[in-house]
Amino acid sequence: MVMVSSSMAIFLATFSLNPGDEVLVDRVDLIEINHYFDEKGKQVFDQIIFYDWSPHESRFQVRDWRMLKRPAQIPHRDWQRNNFVAIWHDPLDGDVLRRVQAASLRETWTRYDPELTERQFLPKNKRRKLQKRSLPVTSK
Repeated sequence: MVMVSSSMAIFLATFSLNPGDEVLVDRVDLIEINHYFDEKGKQVFDQIIFYDWSPHESRFQVRDWRMLKRPAQIPHRDWQRNNFVAIWHDPLDGDVLRRVQAASLRETWTRYDPELTERQFLPKNKRRKLQKRSLPVTSK
């Protein structure tokens, strides 16, 4: 039986794409894996929150977030680049392959939604967001 590490599986998935497939690459300062629980201690959902450092505010601010639906979305350590990487097919942008890199990673278990709370500091419509897929060029 051949064992494939998660890093190797991601490598193989990345390079098994068709040559024309697009990969969106973003860099953020912090990735948070958040496990949100209700008041009774029941797990409600898991999410990945992407933060940028704001020198003006002296704090991390939410850039974007995604629900964590599959183990393959969980960020892993890239020892060669000395950072953390999340790679997944993002259905919110036409199922494009997305790669988000960060210098830091944290995992939290909360009874509140940090992404929702952060809207008090930076409204959702003011966030930078992860980059969008390029629109295909059509010829006449």
